[in-house]
Amino acid sequence: MTVTGIISAIGNNSSIYPLLVRDCGIEVPTKVYLTYKENENDKKIQKLATRERFIDEYIGSAIWLGGIPLVEYVANKFIKAKGFNPNINLKLLKEEECQGLEYNIKKFEKLAPEAVEDLKKLTGSMAKNTYKTLLGARFLAATLIPIAVIGFILPKMIFASSAKKIAEMKNQNENRRTSLEIERKQQEKKTKETTFTGNLMSTLANFSTKEKMEVIDGGYALGRIVTARKGPDGNRNEAKDIAFKMAGMMYLNYVAPQQIEKGLNFFCKKVFKLNTNLDPLMLEDKDFINQIKEGKLQLPKSDSAKDLLDFVDNNPKSLFVKYAEKFEKIKLLKNGIRDPRAYVNIKKLAEFKKDIEEFSKNSLSSKSVKSFAKRAKGVKTFNILANVGLSSFLLAYCLPKAQFAFRRLVTGSELEPGIVNANMK
Repeated sequence: MTVTGIISAIGNNSSIYPLLVRDCGIEVPTKVYLTYKENENDKKIQKLATRERFIDEYIGSAIWLGGIPLVEYVANKFIKAKGFNPNINLKLLKEEECQGLEYNIKKFEKLAPEAVEDLKKLTGSMAKNTYKTLLGARFLAATLIPIAVIGFILPKMIFASSAKKIAEMKNQNENRRTSLEIERKQQEKKTKETTFTGNLMSTLANFSTKEKMEVIDGGYALGRIVTARKGPDGNRNEAKDIAFKMAGMMYLNYVAPQQIEKGLNFFCKKVFKLNTNLDPLMLEDKDFINQIKEGKLQLPKSDSAKDLLDFVDNNPKSLFVKYAEKFEKIKLLKNGIRDPRAYVNIKKLAEFKKDIEEFSKNSLSSKSVKSFAKRAKGVKTFNILANVGLSSFLLAYCLPKAQFAFRRLVTGSELEPGIVNANMK
């Protein structure tokens, strides 16, 4: 993958790639280090808290990132065994302008016969209900299983492991006290050492992987709050600590990056008179630039569903269709025909067209289309890196610092409340 391709991937806030960069590359190692530093006033708690954070973050991330694809792979095998294609979008069961189950069957019967056969299996009401149930079950499995593992099972395992470590430490201390007593009485010089180891259904069923990860994070947060350890006096300090952290994490992972992106794009449009909504891959495409210069760029006539879909179906080799597929606005079969099993979000496709039109118009009014595109690409690249850097800094550094401040306010201590509640002393 080229450098521009990497920039493009991490700049797509609708995909999981920015999450991968922030979570695995920046957030997790920073949080582990900050946990180590925050608990440095008590070496025993520091060791256990850092160990808990390391295990929790890395195993949790592995389940968070890999759980959905794994569960959906198994679920899709089951759905196929029942005679259905799991890639059919449930939104097609409701007829809309220029797309829907019946509409797509008629339009693509000769163009994509194999895909249409998949659609025909859903024409009966019983088949539709069965398919809805199967996709609903897939969604529940892909979200509830990771939620159960990350939110309930993993913390219990970590708590049990820490409890064992605490017991070993106490045994070690008791052994040392016994050894000192024997030494005092019998004046022996030997010591004893101990070691240890450490409609709603269609919307839900068609959630993207990123959207499912959001659901998992919400459930995982609830699970962590429910399973938080209570103190000997019944306090819920760990639950409060976790609730603060998870609320901040949800906001900074899923909301803030999109707000930052919109803010940067708005700033560049006002100050630099640049539309930075287009992806860097498009801005460095020589064919795209030349077609604008020569007035040969083909675009749909209007934003209506009919004009947009007709253009896609009649101009499969156009740059508009090429990039609409690249950025998942549409889905094409291998022969270039639009996949009749896929639903097209007309609003997003129309917005994509408008962004191209605006860029084309502004670049033509500049001195050089090529220079304008190069400038726009540079600013867009800076925006993407600034977004990732800022959101990562807020997530990996500012949120833990805010959490530690909140912890001191609530508990009066900088130490990990869960470890303290576990009766470490």
